[in-house]
Amino acid sequence: MNEFEKDVQSKNNDVVDSIKGFAFSFVFFFLIFTIGVVISVIGS
Repeated sequence: MNEFEKDVQSKNNDVVDSIKGFAFSFVFFFLIFTIGVVISVIGS
């Protein structure tokens, strides 16, 4: 057995981490889009 498999650094579930990463990136790009729409509406 691989020595790295015995001593794992993170015991978190990978699915939870991938959901967090997707959610954070989605919120980040949604905020950028929202700021752009607000600036566009104010400018017109």
